[in-house]
Amino acid sequence: MILDTNALSAFVDGDVGVGEVLRRQARAAIPVIVLGEFRYGIAQSRHRTSYEAWLESQLPHFDVLAVTEETAIAYAALRVALKRSGRPIPANHAWIAALALQHRLPLLSRDQHFDVVPDLERKSW
Repeated sequence: MILDTNALSAFVDGDVGVGEVLRRQARAAIPVIVLGEFRYGIAQSRHRTSYEAWLESQLPHFDVLAVTEETAIAYAALRVALKRSGRPIPANHAWIAALALQHRLPLLSRDQHFDVVPDLERKSW
């Protein structure tokens, strides 16, 4: 399962629902895009020290998914398809969706706009 930024933030903040979903997964992954968004958010947080400590201790338990040439091809095709359908999604979310599709993993997210991505399985909590 892949986490989006909101799911990761909810998990770090102790959301029981996210924790229950993750406990049932064989694999939990964080796209490098999500990691960047999360680090950007904690850099501006008044709880920066505790979030950074959590990240340092817990990040090794996740697979960090890097963007590859294969991801770039999937990303471009996805953005074109969504634009043509009149249902584009934000660029960073297209990267996250492309990684989920590439790795054939469901996405943990509350963002319903992911539902327009063909063949993407979105789970919520």
